Amino acid sequence: MLKNLRENINFLKSMMDYSVDFTVRELVLRDGTSAAIFSIDGMVDKTEVTLSISTPLITARIPDDVDLYEFIRDGIVSNCELVEVSTYQEFVNYISSGFAAVGIDGYENMLVIGVQGFPYRGVSEPASEMVFRGSREGFSEPIKINITMVRRRIKNPDLVFKSMEVGDLSKTPICLCYIKSAVSSKILKELEKRLKAVDLDTVLASGYLVSYLTDRNSRSLFSTIGVTERPDTLCGKITEGRIGILVDGTPAAIIVPHLFIENFQSFDDYSNRPYFASFIRILKYISFLLALYMPGLFVAITNFHLEYLPTPLLNHINDALRITPFPLMVEVLIVAFMYEVMREAGLRLPKTLSHAVSIVGALVIGETGVSAGLISAPTLIFVAFSAICSYVIPELYGTVTILKFGYIVAGGMFGLIGIVLLSLVSAVGACSLNSFGVPYFSPIAPVSKGIMSDNFIRSDWHKLSKHKIKVQNMTGAETDFEK
Repeated sequence: MLKNLRENINFLKSMMDYSVDFTVRELVLRDGTSAAIFSIDGMVDKTEVTLSISTPLITARIPDDVDLYEFIRDGIVSNCELVEVSTYQEFVNYISSGFAAVGIDGYENMLVIGVQGFPYRGVSEPASEMVFRGSREGFSEPIKINITMVRRRIKNPDLVFKSMEVGDLSKTPICLCYIKSAVSSKILKELEKRLKAVDLDTVLASGYLVSYLTDRNSRSLFSTIGVTERPDTLCGKITEGRIGILVDGTPAAIIVPHLFIENFQSFDDYSNRPYFASFIRILKYISFLLALYMPGLFVAITNFHLEYLPTPLLNHINDALRITPFPLMVEVLIVAFMYEVMREAGLRLPKTLSHAVSIVGALVIGETGVSAGLISAPTLIFVAFSAICSYVIPELYGTVTILKFGYIVAGGMFGLIGIVLLSLVSAVGACSLNSFGVPYFSPIAPVSKGIMSDNFIRSDWHKLSKHKIKVQNMTGAETDFEK
C-alpha cells in the first residue's frame, strides 16, 4: 500500500468502483495527523465502530516521542480482534468479511478491526435432520458461529481449526476441523491437496466442493462425501478421526471419509436404548431394500414370473391391470415419474401452496386416475409405498430414485434376471469405491472384526466405548476410528 493516505483513499475508491456501500470516514487526530476508517456499510456494527475505533482515535492524547502507528495499535484500539494488512487484496478480504480498516497518513500498513455487525439467521434446529433426544441446534451461515458450536462441544486442545480460502473470485473462507491425535495425516494431506486444486471462480455452498473431493475416476451414484447440518453429528465424526469442512455462507458441513453404513445411522440411535435403536436401524435397511426393489420386482414378477403369486392375489392384479391402457412397465414408470414431479413441486412451492399439490396428487392423480382406469390400484400402492420407504433414508434418496427407475426397466425387459444382473453391477461398483483411501463399504466389504457392533445393530455403550474398527487408509497403513 501507499504511504500517502489521500492517494490510498482515491485508489481504494477507484478499485471498489465507487461502490455505494464502500464508506470512508476521514478524521484528524489530536496531533494533526490524518486518518481514515474504511468499511462496508451493512457489514459492520456502527456503534462498535464509534466506541472502539473513531472515538478513541479522536480523543486520545498522543505523546511526541512514540511511533504513532504502534501507539494506536497497542494503546488506543481496544478491540481484541486486530490484524495488520499490507496488501490491497488482504484489505478487500477483511472489509468484505465485516472488518473495519484504519489507515494512517505516512504508514503503508493498515489495521483491520473485527466489528462485524451483518444480519444472519440465528441458530435453529435443522429441518433435514430432526431428532427427539438430541440437541436442537443446527449450523448457521456464518462460519465463526459454526466453529464456536463445535468448540463448545469438544473442550480439548487437540481440536484444530485450519482456515483456507477457495474460489478465485469469491475468496470463500472454509475451515478444516479435526482432532489432531485421531486424524490420519495421510488423509489430511490428501484433503488439503484436493482443496488447493479447486479451480472455481465462486464457491457459494458446500456442494460446490463435493466433485473435487470425490475420486476423479468415480462415476458412481453413491456419494463418498458426508454432509450434515448438526454440530453434534460433526463432533461425533471428528472424534472418530474424520475431518469436517465448514464453508462460510452455508449451514451444511462436509465430512470425510464417509462410509455407506453411516447413511443408516442417526444421532437418535445413540440416545435410545440398544434394543430399540437396533430395531430402527434394521427397519432402515429393510426400507432401503423395499424402496429400491419393490416397483421393479412388481413389474418383473407380474410380467414374467406369475407362478410366484398366490392365485387370489394374481386374479386381483390381473383384473386391475386388464382395464388399464398402458403396458405394466410403462404404467409404473409414468406413476413413478408423476410422483417425482409432485414431490419436486411440493418442495419448491411456498408452504401456503404445497397443500394444494398434496390434494391434487391424492384426489386427481390417485383416486380419479384409478377410477377412470388410467392407472391400476396395485401399481399406485407399490409405487407410493416405495416412495415412502425412500424417505426413511433421506441421505440416499437421490441414489435410490435413479436406481429404482433402472430396476423398473430391467425388470420389465428381462424379469428377475435383469434385476439380479443390475444389482450385481451396482454392488460391484459401490464396493470398488474409496473415500480418501478408506473402502466405502467398510467394515462390510472388506469384512472387519466387530462388524455387528455398530452397523446392522447398535451395541451397548459399554461395548462401543472399547471397540475400534480398523480401516485401510490410502497408504495401506491401518488407521483407528474410535466407535
